[in-house]
Amino acid sequence: MTPTKILLPEEELPTRWYNVLHDLPTPPPPVLHPGTGQPIGPDDLTPLFPMDLILQEVSQEQYVDIPGEVLDVYRLWRPSPLYRAHRLEKALDTPARIYYKYEGVSPAGSHKPNTAVPQAYYNAKSGVRKLTTETGAGQWGTALAFACAQYGLECEVWQVRASYDQKPYRRTMMQVFGATVHPSPSDLTEAGRKILAGDPDSTGSLGIAISEAVEAAVQDPEVHYALGSVLNHVLMHQTIIGEEALMQLAMVGETPDLIVGCTGGGSNFGGLAFPFLREKWAGRMSPIVRAVEPAACPSLTQGTYAYDFGDTIGMTPLMKMHTLGHDFIPDPIHAGGLRYHGMSPLISHLYETGEIEAVAKPQSECFAAGVQFARTEGIVPAPEPTHALAAAVEEAQRCKESGEEKVILTALCGHGHLDLAAYDAYLSNAIIDRTWEDSEIQSAVAEALTHLPAMG
Repeated sequence: MTPTKILLPEEELPTRWYNVLHDLPTPPPPVLHPGTGQPIGPDDLTPLFPMDLILQEVSQEQYVDIPGEVLDVYRLWRPSPLYRAHRLEKALDTPARIYYKYEGVSPAGSHKPNTAVPQAYYNAKSGVRKLTTETGAGQWGTALAFACAQYGLECEVWQVRASYDQKPYRRTMMQVFGATVHPSPSDLTEAGRKILAGDPDSTGSLGIAISEAVEAAVQDPEVHYALGSVLNHVLMHQTIIGEEALMQLAMVGETPDLIVGCTGGGSNFGGLAFPFLREKWAGRMSPIVRAVEPAACPSLTQGTYAYDFGDTIGMTPLMKMHTLGHDFIPDPIHAGGLRYHGMSPLISHLYETGEIEAVAKPQSECFAAGVQFARTEGIVPAPEPTHALAAAVEEAQRCKESGEEKVILTALCGHGHLDLAAYDAYLSNAIIDRTWEDSEIQSAVAEALTHLPAMG
């Protein structure tokens, strides 16, 4: 029988990140300068990022070495365990074999430190004094606060107002690690004041919080900005998840038939899936790779593939991505980490070229899967990965009907210990499912898409 926990010894911790850009069957569209409409160069990004990260963003090398100083911090929780979900399989009475890569063992309780630590390291190495950032549910803000503490950096976080109010203890955790935290929109930035002038009760969005954090960073040469998802270098740092999972599955002689992960900006999904896509393109395996997003914010399945800003005010470079419009403000669903108007350009490109597929799930179905998972496997998942769990359960039930013994791999990208208010709402039947069928969402997206930047 397969063991419950498949553990890699610390000495087998991967020492390289995988860069999917090297192996893409077709290259993705370039990132454009919002003023000139031309592809951006390294100098365009220096107000926000250190040169090491800029070079990683555009690198075509297949692998990038992980610095020893980053590996030293990674060893606090990596390699992370791969679990076989024996008890969930039994409850579902399925012949499928379900595995989950558990990233909730990190100091922040999620996968986010995999990129927060190297981002803080490279910024500290370049002489930066402080990092600014945005956060939704607070997992990214917590991760960056922890990472900044490791390298002696200040950390200033703008947290989406809806999550700031829903998840006060995530704010406390950021402050314990040394961060300063503001609700977004705030009156501290021109971007925030502009939003509040139009809507004093704004629940905020990741796009607005990005605008505020970027504005604060560009005004001081000793301050840089750090992003927790979407960008190429962020997804590359996360590939340590998939690289470990490949080795762990090989230890028990398994090859996945389905890889499923939740998607908001795309970092957790790309981190798990990219190394497996490399193996698929090399002809060594042939898994289906499925992204799962919230029905209330369905950028992949319902968004438009177009150049758009990564933030609400329009301060970032233009990225070709699946977008609902940069000024679309999603419903304040409980999976705060998935409330983003756009999808990673890399994930969008892979979806557009048919390398991956995507589905959208209503949150009541996701919480039902999360509760079932908690009652069988003993881990309360964060609301974000319950989307992937819902899709994994759905596939396992199909296997029960068909008799197929599929191997399903999913990313449990964080625990939900600080998300219990969301579970309380679900258990109290207070969850409202917002889906694409809601005319309000369709109207809001249609309006937002009229504001896409004009391309020459």
